Amino acid sequence: MRRIAPLALLLASALPVRAEPVSDHVTVSILPGWRTEAGTHMAGFRIRMAPGWHTYWRAPGDAGIPPSFDWTGSDNIAGAGFHWPVPEVIVQNDMRSIGYKGDVVIPIELALDDPAAPARMAGLVQMGVCRDICMPVQLSFAADLPVGGDRPAALVAALVDQPLAADQAGVDAVSCSVAPIADGLSVTATVDMAPLGPDEAVVIEAGDPTIWVSEPASQRDGARLTAQADMVHVTGEPFALDRSQVRITVIAAGRAVDIRGCGG
Repeated sequence: MRRIAPLALLLASALPVRAEPVSDHVTVSILPGWRTEAGTHMAGFRIRMAPGWHTYWRAPGDAGIPPSFDWTGSDNIAGAGFHWPVPEVIVQNDMRSIGYKGDVVIPIELALDDPAAPARMAGLVQMGVCRDICMPVQLSFAADLPVGGDRPAALVAALVDQPLAADQAGVDAVSCSVAPIADGLSVTATVDMAPLGPDEAVVIEAGDPTIWVSEPASQRDGARLTAQADMVHVTGEPFALDRSQVRITVIAAGRAVDIRGCGG
């Protein structure tokens, strides 16, 4: 019930606002961007929200709905990699989520079938938006991506506003201990790094979308940060955790640290 209840509340709270146009609260558009030296194309997915509204990061927690993209309608696109800007911690009705407010640009680096040819980025995005109430929305997007292109200031700024890598943040060591629980695993991550700022929030991802991860309980002792979370497979069956795929994000004071991998 702990994993299902928040989503049920989200869907129930969405019902009263379905009569209102989605465009009253959120719009999306594409910043076409530029072709990179590596032969990929850097574009921006822009989300503009009405005052007081917010949307969600890739791992928003139980209270959020992460964006999900359908690329049907695109041309000359072989894959997409997301460069998520630093998110913020949002507390609503005593529930924590991780997301964005106002105007946000998510840089998307597109692999191309033919780097020398124009491309088209088109499809649908499903995402959650919230104010006093929350609702899932589906919006369409489309833009042509020329071979040349330019560098919009908002897209460049979003690429600058990225979490620090572990070495950039001075992370000295990272380890994870794992213990069985009734329906999965308890994972305790220990990170040796200086405090990022007051009220640090920790997000742990398993690197596998079929594994649910609880909101971590974290504490700091000087330069050591400890965070514990439960992991449960959606089937409820036992599973093996690949620690090299575990991802730990520490967020505080408008900054974040992205830590990849968690040894034993």
